[in-house]
Amino acid sequence: MRIIADLHLHSKYSRATSGNSDLEGLSEWAQTKGIGLLGSADFTHPKWQGELKRKLKDEGGGIFSYKNTKFMLTTEVSNIFYRNDVNKKVHNILFAPSLEVVEQISEGLKRFGKLEEDGRPMLNMDIIEMMEILRGISREIYVIPAHAWTPWFGVFGSKSGFNSLEEAFGKYAKDIFALETGLSSDPAMNWMLSSLDRISLISNSDCHSPQKLGREANVFEMEELSYKAVMDAIRTGKGFLKTYEFYPEEGKYHWDGHRECKVRLAPQDAMKMGDMCPVCKKKMTIGVLHRVELLADRKEGFVPPHSVPFTRLIPLMEIVASVRDAGVATKGVQEEYFKIVNYFGNEFAALEAPEENLILASDKVLAKAIVKARSGEVYWKPGYDGEFGEMRWEKPKEDPKSQKSLMDF
Repeated sequence: MRIIADLHLHSKYSRATSGNSDLEGLSEWAQTKGIGLLGSADFTHPKWQGELKRKLKDEGGGIFSYKNTKFMLTTEVSNIFYRNDVNKKVHNILFAPSLEVVEQISEGLKRFGKLEEDGRPMLNMDIIEMMEILRGISREIYVIPAHAWTPWFGVFGSKSGFNSLEEAFGKYAKDIFALETGLSSDPAMNWMLSSLDRISLISNSDCHSPQKLGREANVFEMEELSYKAVMDAIRTGKGFLKTYEFYPEEGKYHWDGHRECKVRLAPQDAMKMGDMCPVCKKKMTIGVLHRVELLADRKEGFVPPHSVPFTRLIPLMEIVASVRDAGVATKGVQEEYFKIVNYFGNEFAALEAPEENLILASDKVLAKAIVKARSGEVYWKPGYDGEFGEMRWEKPKEDPKSQKSLMDF
């Protein structure tokens, strides 16, 4: 069976998350998107864990269901700690094979943070110490670094990350077999590091509202759906068909910059400025592309053998809104979105449909836009310092490589 999976998301118990991020809302939008498998999210939160126990149907093999959507038990945790007198902040995704193991994880972690305060708990513990506790509970618990390149909370982040998985996880680095690329990087960027050749690259939405499900996702082909089958596919690449990727330029931390001064710079320009904001002279936020280039030992364009391919997509609602020059929440955009989704059965089917079929479901202008979006015929003002990138259908007249010329400062 072919299944699309989004394994990192958040429930209504995480901070700054929609109240619709409950099992009902998540299941409903998963069907709309065409996603067959979701991560449960936030399983260490006592109230959410209680809802999972009451409402999910145990299908066996570490798979659960709510209505027509399958779930695996996952959560994100925030590790905040000092290593050699340096403050480190790293987010990780935890995968668990059963609700019994989830209970043991919560019991093991609760003395390091207040699990009831946030669906993504802040744990005052070194990630090596966390690995030791988890290994003592079950060898079937897996840890995958979340949005690995994000400046503040990525394992490779410019603000408080590490330069390698070995440095970060110590003797447990051998147990890390995958990482999440995050919205501001894609597999091609990660392939620039030979040290990651043994690492599988997964992609997930990390969404805080169910409408954002599937903005990044994984596609598997497997004979039967089980926790072991999914984790084995990620580990080995067998049955791991591809990932769906955000354009990294749309991510909030792709380029360097300083939001307060509206300064957005490509890495090479930021380096010429000594990474200091040319307006206020404060340190800029060093983005993902810059950080990748600092750690890379290969040129862009290298594709490792046996790598899992990927497809870049723009969410359908964003495309409709852009073409119709209206907000994504407007009635007209919503109605047209659901008309197209209903025609094809789900959003992913629409995004990959032939142009002639898209015309039947909408019109030539929108059909052409969807085709251009998936074929890379779009242009970007890249995201920076917490600001999403801006997509354009036509090549801008100004140099697309930076917001301003260095001569303007």
